[in-house]
Amino acid sequence: MTKAITTTPPRILLLGGTTEAATLADRLATADNIEATLSLAGRTANPAASTLPTRVGGFGGSDGLAAYLRQEKIDLLIDATHPFAAQISANAVAAAAATNIPLLAIERPAWTPVEGDNWIEHDSIDAAIAALPTEPQDVFSGLGRQAIDALCRAPLHRYLIRVVDPLELPCELINSELIAARGPFRTGEDARLFADYDIRYVLAKNAGGSAAYAKIEAARQLGIAVHMVRRPAIPDRTKVSSADEALTWIATHHRSRSDLGV
Repeated sequence: MTKAITTTPPRILLLGGTTEAATLADRLATADNIEATLSLAGRTANPAASTLPTRVGGFGGSDGLAAYLRQEKIDLLIDATHPFAAQISANAVAAAAATNIPLLAIERPAWTPVEGDNWIEHDSIDAAIAALPTEPQDVFSGLGRQAIDALCRAPLHRYLIRVVDPLELPCELINSELIAARGPFRTGEDARLFADYDIRYVLAKNAGGSAAYAKIEAARQLGIAVHMVRRPAIPDRTKVSSADEALTWIATHHRSRSDLGV
């Protein structure tokens, strides 16, 4: 008589906050014999609901993340955070090495300039803002709420600032305006927005993907210069660019492709 072989469901920690993370979370939630948890940093007040069990908040650095991985007996760690979330990504690399847990990053391809683009690329948000003209300008900021302090150091400009959650602008930016909105955005709408506010410069981070690309296309259509912040350096790790590729990677570590429906 052949004895049935049983396997323990792999336990997966998914570091999320991106469209790719949400897509993978939905796929994992419907996969048989998978135990997965989505972790969000908590920087967004009202994140989109997930079908996976979700924890919110930091871990306390790489040591804290390593402790969590051990405590929860995590088998696989997947980093699907924003390309500019360099600290948590570096922590994930260190924690995976410390616990000998396989790590995969889902990293969407960066945008590249095409004909008609007028990009000035910079290595930091501060450098991008400092490169604006010395005379007051109408500037669109797609840098997010984390960059507001940096904008305060160049208060001569009139900023139109788009963020996910509403907030009160500091007094240094009294001549600026805030728009609270969640992507994906549309090129035509961004082009009308830029025209209505007479935008002359766009500040952007090279996030990649389609959800926030409208501002880049709108700037191209209107001949507006884009001060583009390059992505930060992150330690080497295994990378894919989509949720489907991540599922294939999971399958190679724990079970057959057919079981995961890929």
